[in-house]
Amino acid sequence: MTDSASRVPTRKAARATRAEGRDGTWRLIRRLSPLLRLLILTQLAFNIGFYAVLPFLAEHLGTAIGMAGWLVGFVLGLRTFSQQGLFVVGGWLVDRFGVRPVVLAGCTLRIAGFGWLGFAQTGGAVIGAVLVIGFAAALFSPAVESEVARQAVVWEEDGHGPRTRVLALFSVAGQVGAFVGPLLGALLLAVDFRTACLAGAGVFVLVLAGHLWLMPQHIPGRVRVRERGGVRALLRNRGFLVLCCAYGTYLLAYNQLYLALPDEVQRAAGSQAPLSWLFALSSVLVVFTQLPVTRWAGDRLDLRRSMTAGLLLIASGFAVVAAARPGGWTGTAGLLPAGGFVILLTVGQMLVVPAARAWVPDLAEEGRLGLYMGALSSVSGLIVLAGSAATGFLLDLGLPAAVPWLVLAAVPALAVALLPHREKEAGAAA
Repeated sequence: MTDSASRVPTRKAARATRAEGRDGTWRLIRRLSPLLRLLILTQLAFNIGFYAVLPFLAEHLGTAIGMAGWLVGFVLGLRTFSQQGLFVVGGWLVDRFGVRPVVLAGCTLRIAGFGWLGFAQTGGAVIGAVLVIGFAAALFSPAVESEVARQAVVWEEDGHGPRTRVLALFSVAGQVGAFVGPLLGALLLAVDFRTACLAGAGVFVLVLAGHLWLMPQHIPGRVRVRERGGVRALLRNRGFLVLCCAYGTYLLAYNQLYLALPDEVQRAAGSQAPLSWLFALSSVLVVFTQLPVTRWAGDRLDLRRSMTAGLLLIASGFAVVAAARPGGWTGTAGLLPAGGFVILLTVGQMLVVPAARAWVPDLAEEGRLGLYMGALSSVSGLIVLAGSAATGFLLDLGLPAAVPWLVLAAVPALAVALLPHREKEAGAAA
């Protein structure tokens, strides 16, 4: 595919974006194809089941299982790696066998993984369950994300507006699920962690049934690729690889919602009870401001500038906590820096994620969008695996309170230098 996404939006695209804004979200949803509506609803349900469990996993591992801090960080990183790191496998399978069978296999594994995690009582059992949960998403998510990206390009080519509009709506659906999931999980934890896991598994039973009923056997325009050689070409694609690395630093920052943030909330409030509300704050921000932010960015920024602004906002979020930590504030005042971190991280996310996903189709080989969307997450997973273990180690070292947060602030700030600087450079190796 040609590298057109990194250009500054044209006036025609900007007018289309403003027209979509006047249409409103619900009218936009009604104008989508039935397949896009199914995929967006799938993302909603996926995140409800996922976030009913994951935000509370670190505390469960540290208290109920008794794992050390570095091992908790490693397990969380392993979960992300087995998911994000193996997306490239799921993406290759999607290109080879199609969307439907890969989605169904992912749902089945996620049901099994959550059920296993609910009954796991040893470190080995937890690691096994976490690997199954992660690999399930490595099948499920590339299938859904690559098809949404492909359909978003079709949407743009048919004159409905920029592809980022559809991808932003996809993010909104995910964040609605991320809002509902932790609240559901907090309620279920009043019973126990096992109940939360089984409820998460139940959500994926519903997702599996929905796709068995509604997902078409063959999606028009999607061609299955039989020949080999896609990975070799991908590894020579410099523009795509540096995009992957920059996106990976965002994902490492986002992973701190489950590692560094719970530690900060525990210190400030004496418990992790406010954690659900901070997750809810992030989700509410995305639900109500993602589409306006995308319209604003689409009118003013090309994809590189959008990602640059997002990464710098994320770095600022870590810097806010670093600046406040020496004060040792507790109670409501102590939670303010954590709230500032969540807000800045979320706004940065709203700029980075649609831009990165919109960029991939223009850097991918024809017919291999699943592989490239999977690789975007796989490289990110490698970064998160190493970075999460390092973060857990930093948090256990007893360093001055601001140091881990300053280190984390530096990572997305430095990642800006990785982004391709020119359209020619982005597509040079494509």
